[in-house]
Amino acid sequence: MEKITKEVYLKWYEDMLFWRKFEDKLAAVYIQQKVRGFLHLYNGQEAVLAGALHAMDLTKDRMITAYRNHVQPIGMGVDPKKVMAELYGKVTGTSKGMGGSMHIFSKEHRFYGGHGIVGGQIPLGAGLAFADKYFKRDAVTLCYMGDGAVRQGSLHESFNLAMLWQLPVVFVCENNGYAMGTSVARTSHSTEIWKLGLGYEMPCGPVDGMDPVTVAKEMSKAIERARSGGGPTFLEMKTYRYRGHSMSDAQHYRTKEEVEEYKKIDPISQVLATIKENKYATDAQIKEIDTRVKKLVSECEKFAEESDYPPINQLYDMVYDQEDYPFVQHKI
Repeated sequence: MEKITKEVYLKWYEDMLFWRKFEDKLAAVYIQQKVRGFLHLYNGQEAVLAGALHAMDLTKDRMITAYRNHVQPIGMGVDPKKVMAELYGKVTGTSKGMGGSMHIFSKEHRFYGGHGIVGGQIPLGAGLAFADKYFKRDAVTLCYMGDGAVRQGSLHESFNLAMLWQLPVVFVCENNGYAMGTSVARTSHSTEIWKLGLGYEMPCGPVDGMDPVTVAKEMSKAIERARSGGGPTFLEMKTYRYRGHSMSDAQHYRTKEEVEEYKKIDPISQVLATIKENKYATDAQIKEIDTRVKKLVSECEKFAEESDYPPINQLYDMVYDQEDYPFVQHKI
């Protein structure tokens, strides 16, 4: 793993702060009904992504996740303006406005969604890894899921085949405690989710998902194991989301006091504390970062606001591509 330097900490702070503010802006425009449908925000879980990106090789490694998927493609290199536009349903979005919140996608940057079916991405992540092994591409796939998805049968089928074929995949459970709104303790006999890997003799373990340093170290080990032919790993990132499952979640299942306790170990605050403690940046330099982040979020909002909605013919263009079907003649 590359050394975690002053520059890494400063990048982490700026990236994570931007992701947080990006999601906060989406929450604000959702209330204004500029973003429709469901909206699942990542606030509190930023260290999981920051640490993983540090361990990945972004020139070839892949990522696939569930529907809490706005900031991951940004971390992988997708233009955040296009992500914001996609959430607005605009033609300048990552999928021309046809995917929306739960289906951000970028083949160019090796981000394969964004999947609305709970656990649906797990076998697809194993499939991406199978393709990489088959074509000898020396790439590793990071396949994310929530704690609610681990009760799906597709996880066990994927774990079995991934071990049988020694696929270059890292399965990552982002355990934020409540799935859609029910605690792990009420849905699972074992609350130590990482132990599911033991039944398949898969290397597995728990990770402090609020600390990007710990995440980076454990992800690096898993990625290198996969890249060197050692097969899959299952990591349980113990994290927390400060907002509800989605914007429609009233959060009656937890107390405000619990949320405030977790905010004491906020990943952004932890990174900022390290920066200040080691004098990696002055107060003025930190303020410059904050200003840049605020400016970029505003630019994303402006881009999405000013972009056009897709033309009606796009509905047909995105569905039909059949030479002997003359009834729909539109083409993109």
